[in-house]
Amino acid sequence: MAGQQQLPRSNAATHFIGHPARKAHFVSEQQPNNKWYTFFKQVAIGPFLKLYNRPTVTGMEHMPTHGGAVVVSNHLSVFDSFYLPLLCPRQITFLAKQEYFTGTGIVGTLQRWFFTSVGQVPIDRTNSDAAVAAINTAIAQVEAGKLVGIYPEGTRSPDGRLYKGKTGAVRVALATGAPLVPVAMIGTRQANPQGSWILRPSKVRMVVGAPIDPVAFCATHELAADPEDRATARALTDEVMHRISEMSGQPYVDVYAQQIKASLAAGEGYPEQYRPTQQ
Repeated sequence: MAGQQQLPRSNAATHFIGHPARKAHFVSEQQPNNKWYTFFKQVAIGPFLKLYNRPTVTGMEHMPTHGGAVVVSNHLSVFDSFYLPLLCPRQITFLAKQEYFTGTGIVGTLQRWFFTSVGQVPIDRTNSDAAVAAINTAIAQVEAGKLVGIYPEGTRSPDGRLYKGKTGAVRVALATGAPLVPVAMIGTRQANPQGSWILRPSKVRMVVGAPIDPVAFCATHELAADPEDRATARALTDEVMHRISEMSGQPYVDVYAQQIKASLAAGEGYPEQYRPTQQ
């Protein structure tokens, strides 16, 4: 079918970081949740979301109970970043775009206070150097014993399909030796359609898959356990996306979502080979 391919596992990667592969000696004990994070989760926002969208989770036994890990999820809605933390017992630290921390006026001030209060980390996504800095920031968070949430697609899916993953998340895992925990968010696109901040009473589900040991994966596939190795980063990223696709039921599209969004924004529509089958 057009736009629905078998997931490749050995394409070249384009990202690079200057860290040698190592098994990190990161903090192993469980970190206490930020008090504001707990307040929003258990008092201010969480109870409403639980009642309104009746979210359920399967596979939570796969989520590490202590120590650092990289939680990798598909991205369908703004509210993925609400439901994923809501359903996970441990606090998840997301790398949030810097604009959330630099806004002005009443809305900007509230937004900055909210993201800072719940322990999210600002990153600059404007150039390649910023991408390296973001990876280094994530490495530091994982080594501090935290769960770091990353959306490999880099942006929300424009049409509900699963798009090609960027390699940053697996480079963090390779640099620290921390497990990659694949997560599938299901129903969040229906609960919060793109272009709208209005939440609909549609049921949300989350599936947590078995962790992937990056070092063991490399040994099994005879790959260099090195975050700077492009073939390794690409192969492991494709494996992560393959697992997310299986758990979520999303058809996979072997192109970055940003490229499709750019084409749509330019009025050029979908490239023929990536056009959704319903069109």
